[in-house]
Amino acid sequence: MPSHDYALVDAEIVDVVSGTILHDRAVTISGGKIAAITEVQDLDTALPRVSLGGRYLSPGLIDCHAHVFIGQFSDGRSILPSEMTARAGRHLEGMLHRGFTTVRDAGGADSGHRAAVEKGLFKGPRLFVAGRVLSQTGGHGDHRGRAETCNCQEALGGLTCVCDGIDEVRKAVRENLRQGVDHIKIMAGGGVSSPGDKLRHPQYSVEEISVIVEEAERVDRYVMAHVYSDIGIRRAVGVGVRSIEHGNFVSTETAKLMHDKNAHLVPTLITYEADAKYGPGFGFTAENIEKNAEVLASGLRSLEIALEAGVNVGYGTDLCWSPKTYQGDGLMIHEKVCGPAEALRHATINNAKIVRMEGLVGEISPGAFADLVVLDANPFDGLACFSQHANRVVAVLQSGNAVRDDAGLFAAA
Repeated sequence: MPSHDYALVDAEIVDVVSGTILHDRAVTISGGKIAAITEVQDLDTALPRVSLGGRYLSPGLIDCHAHVFIGQFSDGRSILPSEMTARAGRHLEGMLHRGFTTVRDAGGADSGHRAAVEKGLFKGPRLFVAGRVLSQTGGHGDHRGRAETCNCQEALGGLTCVCDGIDEVRKAVRENLRQGVDHIKIMAGGGVSSPGDKLRHPQYSVEEISVIVEEAERVDRYVMAHVYSDIGIRRAVGVGVRSIEHGNFVSTETAKLMHDKNAHLVPTLITYEADAKYGPGFGFTAENIEKNAEVLASGLRSLEIALEAGVNVGYGTDLCWSPKTYQGDGLMIHEKVCGPAEALRHATINNAKIVRMEGLVGEISPGAFADLVVLDANPFDGLACFSQHANRVVAVLQSGNAVRDDAGLFAAA
């Protein structure tokens, strides 16, 4: 696991920007970043080299809708936050070893989880956190049963802040910002797992969403919104929500608005396939199963509509309760719509735009962090190489250090 400057040679470099493979090039790594991509003969003869033996070198993947803190359907009700945080360490390490070197958490993880990774207490990806998700009473973040009346944060497991009205949402945003979040997550519409709402119904008033956006933008943060319905997407984007999560029922007209407003779409299509399989086992009711089937049926079309409108489409997984090992499998769903090269962009350079790390993550270029994945297969031939059952990942680098090295490529470096 080299901590010094070195060069990667004998690599087929995956250029996600152009969708091509660069041959006969060396990647020089210095100070945890990519210093240069050069001809091999131009390398300093004194610079240590690591041969990848003709394998493919891809940028590290980015998951822009992950849940590292949430892992079981009973989280927040019967499992304490302390245990959830301990378990989060395993989730984070698993994501990193799967080749996801940057992750945006979509609710639950806070700045303490991010600090644990930065300080080396947990092994994990670069982490962007939202803290507690904002939900209206009876919204998607309000998972109380109908007979429960207390909406204190302890009763909600510390995952959600139920807040209503201009003053309450303003204070909730400020509290999350005080605790050091990277972005604000709101529930702007109904969801699959919540008991008291419908998928088609928008949530929060336009005035409430506008105040949330105002508070976030004033301190250089942004708002991401869980929402399925077309009207919910239109309302959110219209007042400045920057990142639409799920978006399964988006129309052509609303996708055009998203493009014009520079809003991003983060589909989470793999979670519906996984939850259809595992949902009955972990506690989905008949209503949850019906909702899940509805969003699953519309997933591919929403991706097509967004791409046709020129929306920046990212990649997310939203694997809360189904196994997080499905994290790479969603790439094959995107691939069905747009082919492997474009689908890989969703999880690399497109997601880099969403987390505002363009040129720093998601690509192999000078100045970017050396967050890299070594594969025994060409991802442009098909993204099953990142999946759980046909996986061909042999090594993962984080800031130039090997955090996974199945083939022993870096053992002597």
